[in-house]
Amino acid sequence: MAGSIYGKCFRITTWGESHGPALGAVIDGCPAGLALDEEDIQTWLNRRRPGQTAISTPRKEADQVRILSGVFEGRTTGTPISLMVENTAQKSADYSQIASCYRPGHADYTFDRKYGFRDYRGGGRSSGRETIGRVAAGAIASKILKTLGIDLWAYTRSIGPISISDERFDREASLQTATGMPDYTADREAEAYLKRCMQEKDSIGGVIECRIDGLPAGIGETVFDKLDACLGKAILSVGAVKAFEIGDGFLAARARGSENNDAFVMAGEKVTKKTNHAGGILGGMSDGSQVLLRAHIKPTPSIFRSQETVNRDGTNRMLQIGGRHDPVIVPRAVVVVEAMAALTVTDLLFENMYARMDGVTGFYKTPTAE
Repeated sequence: MAGSIYGKCFRITTWGESHGPALGAVIDGCPAGLALDEEDIQTWLNRRRPGQTAISTPRKEADQVRILSGVFEGRTTGTPISLMVENTAQKSADYSQIASCYRPGHADYTFDRKYGFRDYRGGGRSSGRETIGRVAAGAIASKILKTLGIDLWAYTRSIGPISISDERFDREASLQTATGMPDYTADREAEAYLKRCMQEKDSIGGVIECRIDGLPAGIGETVFDKLDACLGKAILSVGAVKAFEIGDGFLAARARGSENNDAFVMAGEKVTKKTNHAGGILGGMSDGSQVLLRAHIKPTPSIFRSQETVNRDGTNRMLQIGGRHDPVIVPRAVVVVEAMAALTVTDLLFENMYARMDGVTGFYKTPTAE
């Protein structure tokens, strides 16, 4: 299977299936000397771990990470970092009823058509548990960004019709609420709405927003590897994401140029912008202001209502899915979006180090003896 490798300078390879023995990631290109231990990664994995709230799947997984290589005496060695998380709470029998048919909204049919074979136990490689490797690697990328003074974080913007209020915005709340919303009032409203969805044997989607502060101007390439294009590929590679925005996003298509353009002004000796409709990216490169992106997440496709489908032999049938499933994917996907954004920005920062000769000579030039 191709497509399990992401990045050029800071490169990750994820591996494993939802009901296999373990999942994980291998990271190539992490510089030596970064302080790193398993707790740095575990904190991130805990944010996506199932079974923690009433609005997530009851599947209980410890999701405990092990660092197998690339770290010695608490610091990275510059060699490949291998990470592993064991699966400990699989219930493969829950999926026996769908072994011969295709679940609506899932990759069952397309996987079968591509490979002529599929792992029906939770979707195998196309399961949401594949994101464990992404999140583990993203934790390392985020630590690199923090050492550079770059602050990157994501949160839930909306669930169904319930959106946060900018007037009640509280960053710390996003790490405490069950929904991942930085707004306690919206969180309570969203939980009540989700309970109604669950009572009706249904699910809902939402929007995740991610902000990146402190990114210097000029990160990203001008043609195929634009910062927004790379972020778009990274975020859209997350299974449940169906749309992606930068800055004003979809609203920009209805605006006039005089409304959408961000005026440049001087703040002391620094060039800044009066507004940020562009979301911090111009011509595919960061412009020094906050990068703002959004991921639109579809409703969880595994619902407990009876649905129409077909068997592999082509006969029509009705299907009622059992097992353990999230009524909403959004809260647990917040850290996945954050991880993919961190991986993308780190990779492009590393690539940018050889964009100018003064950067190369400044690193390699031997000091002249006096």
